[in-house]
Amino acid sequence: MPNSSSVSEFLLLAFADTRELQLLHFAFFLGIYLAALLGNGLIITTVACDHNLHTPMYFFLLNLALLDLGCISTTLPKAMANALWDTRTISYQGCAAQVLFFVFFFGSEYSILTIMAYDRYVAICKPLHYGSLLSSRTCAQMAAAAWGSGFLNAVLHTANTFSLPLCQGNSVDQFFCQIPQIVKLSCSDAYLKEVELLASSFSFVFGCFVFIVVSYVQIFKAVQRIPSEQGRHKAFSTCLPHLAVISLFVSTDMFAYLKPPSLSSPSLDLVVAVLYSVVPPAVNPLIYSMRNQDLKDALRRLMTRDVSKSKK
Repeated sequence: MPNSSSVSEFLLLAFADTRELQLLHFAFFLGIYLAALLGNGLIITTVACDHNLHTPMYFFLLNLALLDLGCISTTLPKAMANALWDTRTISYQGCAAQVLFFVFFFGSEYSILTIMAYDRYVAICKPLHYGSLLSSRTCAQMAAAAWGSGFLNAVLHTANTFSLPLCQGNSVDQFFCQIPQIVKLSCSDAYLKEVELLASSFSFVFGCFVFIVVSYVQIFKAVQRIPSEQGRHKAFSTCLPHLAVISLFVSTDMFAYLKPPSLSSPSLDLVVAVLYSVVPPAVNPLIYSMRNQDLKDALRRLMTRDVSKSKK
């Protein structure tokens, strides 16, 4: 049986067995990837270039777009390349890099979403203190803490996972390298250490979820006290995109990791993995831009300015 020292590559789960379906999946995911690059790239460029959007809400949205780009770029290009070239392999180092960056971007994104809930809470419940509670320096520190804690968490998980001796083959039952799938290949009780780390991570995630729920309970109470209907509508409209993104993020994650073992199958697990790792980064820009007039206006100004420059 191979152990971790003799495993030089892993075999990922293929999207399809026939060549025609593989090429179809390649084209489908290429379209999704390009849409994610375009959507998140436009948000990053618009927020960075328009001074009217240099506010805490859009600063955190820019961070979210960067993390979405990182998350989808960690998993999808390799899966597309495998589908195009009719292979399933990924190197040991490539697998470790996938785990590191996916856990990093995924964990940091959840922290940023939690911070965005706090931003909405302060904006609606404590508007007079918004400038002092969310100053430029405070926002930068909060974002740095989200990215830094995400990276530290990713390093701990990756180092612990790939220190395990492997003796259950090298087939990963997923289209990208995931910690639970690598742990399944372990032949030692040392995997319990990783289980403990995962439990601590889930505790942190649950704490963030509780914070988001409590924040929105307070927000809804404050909105109900706004006398004018127009004021209530404006307050809700600033929260709806964030609520939609959180709901998509949490619901797909919960189904992926908390579904009963009886429902588990390679094909279903593959679909669920696509739902939580590919769909949110591609859909989030659409959710945030659909009802955000400020973002639409800023993008229109940016496009008009570029057209004007090109005519000169």
